[in-house]
Amino acid sequence: MAARVPSRRERLRQSTLEEIHAAVRNLLVTQGSAAVTINAVAREIGMSGPALYHYYASHDALVGAVTAGFFRELAASMEQAGEADAPVGDRLLAACRAMRAWAVAHPAEFGWIFASPIAPPNRQQDSERHQAAVRFEQVLLDLTVELWQTRPFPVPEPACLPESLRAQLTTYSAAIDGRLPPAAVHVFLAAWVRLYGLLCMEVLHQLDFAYSDLEPVFEECLRDLSAMFALDYSGPPTA
Repeated sequence: MAARVPSRRERLRQSTLEEIHAAVRNLLVTQGSAAVTINAVAREIGMSGPALYHYYASHDALVGAVTAGFFRELAASMEQAGEADAPVGDRLLAACRAMRAWAVAHPAEFGWIFASPIAPPNRQQDSERHQAAVRFEQVLLDLTVELWQTRPFPVPEPACLPESLRAQLTTYSAAIDGRLPPAAVHVFLAAWVRLYGLLCMEVLHQLDFAYSDLEPVFEECLRDLSAMFALDYSGPPTA
């Protein structure tokens, strides 16, 4: 069956949405998040504020849609890096490096992502932003699951973990359909906290007092993560 051809009205609407998103991004990058108002965005594209409400019902809806685009862009970059014909461990490190490369190149956009946490399993939403955030979360999770299935990495004895932690790990394991057992979830989340935490501190300039180049620190983090996953660390590709 031939694909449906969008109508002229649909094409015009999509073009306007893309123009709106580009205007939001420009304001965000050049002037900061406070500059992203309905009226400011409307002025950027030669539209009235009330007219913009035909596309987004509120400022929150606009921010959510644009943030979803940032999540998708970041996830696509990581997915592409992880698609190479290479061992899963190398693809996992490549996806981590792609995540940092995108964040460092787009600090304002990453700041919006950082301010939009992924809802926990018991409070998941069906919003565009949430679905895009889940796609981003899945990139490293899928690679970790593949690694676990092909060569399980060392995990702690569940009995050695605090009871509250065991319960939370069990809940998250169930939320991802048991693709990782609770003890493996513990290793995955510990790695994620270190990776994402360091990246947020870099992008938000929280380490500028000591470092002018955080790439070696990031690679040191990846070396530690490789040890956690029982992988042979391989440095970044040389130019």
